[in-house]
Parts: sequence; C-alpha cells; structure tokens
Amino acid sequence: EQNGELKQKSIDFLDLHPDTDVDVLISQILAQEPLVTESRRPQLVKLIQKLLEKQEANENRNFWLFKILRAHILPLTNCAFNKSGDRFITGSYDRTCKVWDTTSGEELLSLEGHKNVVYAIAYNNPFGDKIITGSFDKTCKIWNALTGELYHTLRGHAAEIVCLSFNPQST
Repeated sequence: EQNGELKQKSIDFLDLHPDTDVDVLISQILAQEPLVTESRRPQLVKLIQKLLEKQEANENRNFWLFKILRAHILPLTNCAFNKSGDRFITGSYDRTCKVWDTTSGEELLSLEGHKNVVYAIAYNNPFGDKIITGSFDKTCKIWNALTGELYHTLRGHAAEIVCLSFNPQST
C-alpha cells in the first residue's frame, strides 16, 4: 500500500531452494522493493516458508505420459497453459493456433488467419480470456480465448515475431 493505494508487483523466486536464508531474502526484498514495507515482514516470512514447504513436498513427484495429441498437420512451435491449467494452446508451422482441453485432449478452437508460421503464443494470465499469437508473417493477433473471435491484428513489425507476452499487471 502506498499513499492509500494498493499496488501489485511480481517478485521472482526461481532461485529459492531449501537452504535459502529466509531472513536474508526478506531483507533483500525490503531493500529492493519500495512497495513492500517492513510492516509486511511477517506475511513475507509465512509466504516464503510455505513456498519452501511446497518445494520439499513435491521433491519426489513422478510424471508419466498422459496423452499424445496429433491435430496440427505440421510441427509445433510452442505451447502455453492458462493459469488454471485446464486449457492450453499450441502454435504450429501450419499457420494455426489451437486451443485444447487439458483433461480430455479435445480440440476446442482453431485460430486461423496468419499467413505464415505461428511461432509465439501466450494467454493473458491470470485472466485467461485472451490469447495473443505472433507469426513469421510479421503480425500479432489478439483473440478471444473462449470463442476464437479475432479482436485485433497488430501490424508494423519489420521482422518475424518470435517472442511476445501480455503485461501480467494489466488486463
């Protein structure tokens, strides 16, 4: 909270491991992040300890092949899941992006309209109601994730689109 306004910011904990000194980590966060104040230290301690517990609990998970999906006619370029994990999208050299039901493997939508390889794809997590696709045709397209409706085609890039993302602090 700053000047009576609640603000949000993502903090990367990819280097968090069981040997992490929680007090040192929290001191670093407080020193680097002006939006996180000393009054939040007890909450941070609980959150980081919970993350560490989850890391240790998941240490011996077993994974197995669940399903093989073959629906694109050419190889895949990318895959991305929505925040809840119940849907995912695939991009392909066949110039399409497909939306899938994770549990059943059913193809829900086929997003068509690019004139070249669909190379970069993303959901607007945490909301998950929009998809963006980037292509070697030098355009990005924004789609409705539930209906497949094309909202916008963004033009103007001088080269192929190979990377993209939504701003996680926005809609």
